[in-house]
Amino acid sequence: MNYRTDRSGNKLSILGFGCMRFKNKLGMIDMVQTEKQIMTAFNGGVNYFDTAYIYPGSEAALGEILEKNGIRDQVYIATKLPHYLIKSIDDVEKVFSEELKRLRTDHIDYYLMHMLTDTDTWNRLKTLGMEEWLEQKKAVGAIRQVGFSYHGNADMFCALVDAYDWDMCLIQYNYMDEHSQAGRRGLYYAHAKGLPVMIMEPLRGGKLVSRLPEAAKKIFSEYKTSHTPAGWAFRWLWNQPEVTVVLSGMNSDEMVSENIDTASSVKVGEIGADEEAMLKKVIAAINSELKVGCTGCGYCMPCPKGVDIPGTFAAYNRRYAEGRFWSMVDYVICTALRKNSTAASNCIGCGKCEKHCPQNIEIREKLKDAKKVLETPVYRVVHKVVRWFARF
Repeated sequence: MNYRTDRSGNKLSILGFGCMRFKNKLGMIDMVQTEKQIMTAFNGGVNYFDTAYIYPGSEAALGEILEKNGIRDQVYIATKLPHYLIKSIDDVEKVFSEELKRLRTDHIDYYLMHMLTDTDTWNRLKTLGMEEWLEQKKAVGAIRQVGFSYHGNADMFCALVDAYDWDMCLIQYNYMDEHSQAGRRGLYYAHAKGLPVMIMEPLRGGKLVSRLPEAAKKIFSEYKTSHTPAGWAFRWLWNQPEVTVVLSGMNSDEMVSENIDTASSVKVGEIGADEEAMLKKVIAAINSELKVGCTGCGYCMPCPKGVDIPGTFAAYNRRYAEGRFWSMVDYVICTALRKNSTAASNCIGCGKCEKHCPQNIEIREKLKDAKKVLETPVYRVVHKVVRWFARF
């Protein structure tokens, strides 16, 4: 196993175990299979385990397995505070205490604000006394390091990085999302600030393996160097020294073993110009099914009316590449989980964005198309519920 260090000098396995998708049996976590996979990962050198308060049964299962096998002090636990459920600092204390009980531990190694959306949200938490609460927990050792997880554009990510003296962060990043969400720009910005950057969705929820077009599979299979699609995706990430840990939601023995083999053999610099060119062909094959040729560069931003143009187009494209569900999830995250809505329906057709688009996309027309597809009756209901809930 290869390791990289955080700002405190902790040696972290470059492969982390994402605990959101533990193997389930009839709607319940299969503890026998889950324990086997966790211990296979641990024995293979994995020492970073990521969970969250809202992952059903995950914290309790992880805590039980670590305690049963006597390895709690040999691993690092990352879990998350559901700040969107918090109304007071007493709520924070209550949730944190419950997490400690579930995880059967007296401290959390990495405590993240879960899906921190923008600086306004962080400022709300600060008014509740969050900074003082975190410092007190760090002073007594109950929390070792503080961070946040993020879905959104690069501009807001960089603003959040500067909003507090974080110890680490967690972003969605993969070869398809190189220039969307926080993207490479966010990765480099956080790294330059000294923050370890953990990566989620390296395979886009498995879509870069299970939902690849045949043309993309053919490109991989015919390349001179043989790796699985998952292996290529991980190697692309670990080729970047700015990446600290890559999380994988492993739920089979084969998946655990394959990822450990990759994480044990990968080297920075092995992805050169030829490999990058091959991956560009894979990306083009995937993008051939997409509706808008948006690269997520962000030159069209900011929109005077707050529309998240790259986020909207990413969700719109995902609708045709991966289906309705994940497209809806993406669009809700990038438009509704904000203090002010960033939906395509905010567009007034001013055209400012089109003057700066390197791809010469007819943004105004494409936003209309995206609105028709994405802002369904279901979305509008979800949007209203989320906006109502955000007020509190």
